[in-house]
Amino acid sequence: MTTASSPKKRRPGRPPVVADARERILLEASKLFAQSGYENSSIHELAAAIGMTKPAIYHYFATKQDIYDAIILRTLEGLIAEVFPAVQAETSAVDKLRVFMTVHAAYLERNYWSFVAMLVGFSGMSPHYREDAARLRDEYERFLRRILEQGVKEGVFRAGQVAVSGRAVLSLLNWMSRWFKPGHGSKAEHIALEYFELLYAGLCVRPAS
Repeated sequence: MTTASSPKKRRPGRPPVVADARERILLEASKLFAQSGYENSSIHELAAAIGMTKPAIYHYFATKQDIYDAIILRTLEGLIAEVFPAVQAETSAVDKLRVFMTVHAAYLERNYWSFVAMLVGFSGMSPHYREDAARLRDEYERFLRRILEQGVKEGVFRAGQVAVSGRAVLSLLNWMSRWFKPGHGSKAEHIALEYFELLYAGLCVRPAS
């Protein structure tokens, strides 16, 4: 029998979605998990950081794992929601790749702690939510590969480099979370533009001599 103090049982599906308090929980948990690691972080610490009680947090999330899963899904969904429309507004593959990289980096900067938490915690998701996250991740990678394939068809990117180039782009962008600190030095978008220019020089078809 469920009591008032018992966490509510939830059917399989996306992590629970409520209002502003839920957002505060996710934002503070992202920072806590990114800095201390998931295993070393507790609901007690999270509650103290937010100024909420543990039961109040459990009103929105049944477990600490639910919070972690929600951070990762929320981050991936937000990334797709920003990058896809920005890229689709461009026409050429070169412009699409530039926008893909710079918007990705700008999103990382604005959502720094959740991005770090996502990258270090993806493999630790619960199996059900990990399938959702993997679908989003794969959709994102396929989107990038379509940009590169378009560039091959347009004759501006080298043929046969799509898979390797796609991994290189994502590795460069995601690795920024390991060393980039918002508010220190260049903006993430400017760094991504430098990455783009570096990659573009290697991707371009060289004119026949």
